[in-house]
Amino acid sequence: MKRISPTVRSKAKAIRLLLLDVDGVLTDGGIIIDDRGLETKRFDVRDGQGIALLQMVGIDVGFITGRSSGVVRHRARELGVKHLYQGVKNKLDTYDAIKRRTRLGDRQIAYIGDDLGDVQILKRVGFSATVPNAGPLMARATHYVTQAAGGYGAVREIAELLLRAQNTWSKVLAKYFS
Repeated sequence: MKRISPTVRSKAKAIRLLLLDVDGVLTDGGIIIDDRGLETKRFDVRDGQGIALLQMVGIDVGFITGRSSGVVRHRARELGVKHLYQGVKNKLDTYDAIKRRTRLGDRQIAYIGDDLGDVQILKRVGFSATVPNAGPLMARATHYVTQAAGGYGAVREIAELLLRAQNTWSKVLAKYFS
């Protein structure tokens, strides 16, 4: 993991909810549609484990995506993701609804996004991140750019960053190594 600046560490320390875009963040952005019109997506198991580790210490996770997919619904259910919003046309409106529902402030929420539809949220949250394959434009709108590409461990990287910043990483490791 790359060095985390004191500013990023401070922002990450307050996070109680991590919200994620799906295509390009939890996946590599590719959408596979077979000749019957069935959609398939590839998820990285390390990202799923990262989500589970966050939940283990009480950090909630949610997905906000512009597309609607049974595959995403299934993955969210499998991971115990409490906040799932699909087919979203205006992500900022959805973000505001989540804030009202959870009673969390901007500084307590993190968001990982990779495209223009994510920028308004990225600029509002307490901690924002993007993936390197999103490009330099998105990097300018965030606090942190992961080393791992979207769909290849970027969410796990952010999960570990949050856990380290909140001094819970050693507690999580103790559950596996004690």
